[in-house]
Amino acid sequence: MAVIGTHLELKEIYDPYVREWKEKGGQVVGYSCLTTPVELIEAAGLLPYRIKALGNPWTELADGEMSLFNCSFCRSCLQLALEGTYDFLDGIIETNGCDHLRAMFENWQHNRNLPFFHYLKVPHFFRDDSLEYYLGELELLREHLASHFSAEADNDSLRRAIDDWNLVREKWRELCSLRELSEPKVTGGEALALELAGSHMTGRDFAQLLGNFIEERKGEPGKKPKARLMFCGPATDEVAWMEEIESLGAVIVADTLCFGSRAFMHKPGQGSEPLEELARGYLDSIFCPRMYQEYAKRRDYILGTAQRAQVDGVIYLFNKFCDLHGTESVLVRRDLEGAKIPVLVLEKEYSSADLGRVKTRVQAFLERIGGGA
Repeated sequence: MAVIGTHLELKEIYDPYVREWKEKGGQVVGYSCLTTPVELIEAAGLLPYRIKALGNPWTELADGEMSLFNCSFCRSCLQLALEGTYDFLDGIIETNGCDHLRAMFENWQHNRNLPFFHYLKVPHFFRDDSLEYYLGELELLREHLASHFSAEADNDSLRRAIDDWNLVREKWRELCSLRELSEPKVTGGEALALELAGSHMTGRDFAQLLGNFIEERKGEPGKKPKARLMFCGPATDEVAWMEEIESLGAVIVADTLCFGSRAFMHKPGQGSEPLEELARGYLDSIFCPRMYQEYAKRRDYILGTAQRAQVDGVIYLFNKFCDLHGTESVLVRRDLEGAKIPVLVLEKEYSSADLGRVKTRVQAFLERIGGGA
């Protein structure tokens, strides 16, 4: 990660922060889905690393393992794994976020055979019995981490990790308030770059990164956007997409992206012990179409955020063959447009090759909502 003034640029999967961690003898565990409690990984003395592809357009090796009808983001991540880019990982945690992610992780493990592999099963709804089940799954994960890495995530270390990551979420909400100003002081591209940089840091270091950035931006003048946009959708770690769309004169003042604000929606749960608190907080805060019974809660949150940020329009952007978000985009568009908020639904491939076509569609959308050049 290069830091130049307020600019953050993450160019490497195995960047200097992770390299330094490894050189000091630290171990790294990869994960993808936000249903994976990073606090539990960190409490065991390990570095949680959220899997990303950083716009990698190549999928030749991955295409031999996964059908072309699978999400190209998942295939891009698998390609990096098969090439050896992710060989610095000491293990991976799979979840049942979607079938595409499961296929990615299972082909990854089949071909690379990492020493630690754990399947964390997460319920698709929130109620007393599913909470009990998820708590049991987290206990199994804690025991597996302890037995393999000889590092137990006891209650004291888990409490410290929970406090650190709650501070991260507090700082992210503060960052969002700077995005939502009438003259935003943080762009959507900058917010995504910050999230990507922090997605393989300890909670304490990530909170410090966010705090420093926020303090620097508070004294800076804001931008006067031609249009205020909100982005919705799944895992989008392509900063270039944000920057190109914002180059049209718009500012992405809010989002509910999986790489983005959705990663910080977790609210501390109540429990007699830290693990129970963690289970309740995570299961009640999963803002994803995989939680098929909770669309009303997601709809209300998206609508409330759009109104609070005073957006002129919403762009629902998802990768081709994403079944979950492809289906939910229909509902979101119906309900937001019913509230007089214009919506553009865009299905794309994961790579910059599709950027020109999408940019043209966005330009037309901006002209429709009065924010065109």
